Amino acid sequence: MVKCDDVRQFASFRSNETHQSSAWLMTKHPMTAATSYPNISDVSADDYLVLGLATCFLKDEGEIHEVKVVEPIPSAALEAILKGIPTSYSLAIATPIGAVLPGETPQLPSDFPTDAQFCDDFAYRATAAARTYKAKTTAQQHIPMGTSRADFNFSTERRRILNSQRIVKTEDNVKQHEYTHKTL
Repeated sequence: MVKCDDVRQFASFRSNETHQSSAWLMTKHPMTAATSYPNISDVSADDYLVLGLATCFLKDEGEIHEVKVVEPIPSAALEAILKGIPTSYSLAIATPIGAVLPGETPQLPSDFPTDAQFCDDFAYRATAAARTYKAKTTAQQHIPMGTSRADFNFSTERRRILNSQRIVKTEDNVKQHEYTHKTL
């Protein structure tokens, strides 16, 4: 993660030594290959993370099937959910990120059903969500570490279909008058 001071240093350095600036950035913020926590310099295994169990749907040959998905919940989303907006989350747990991502493969917390699946880009999203709780530590009070919460306004009225595709057809176009885009 690039910090503000690093960006300022990089900008001033770039104006002085343009050809060496990328080398400076790479030594200051090296890229790592295949790690559990992307840009882990500011995320540790003890950092707070909220995971939600979402009820989503998959469309398969015209039929819709329900699936349970484990997703990291960022602090702003958690605060909105706690204000009572309808949500697909039926359960949320607070855990250290290291308990879920001890290595390359995510580990399903025992509070979740065994048939639950991890969301796409889980490690990246978990790291990003953990950072939101580091930035806003007051959000950690909503669900204390090691506990769960299930008193949400759970609703599947607006279904979250994971594999839906929007196919635009010619008949979807709105017919316009010939003078719509002309100056009269």
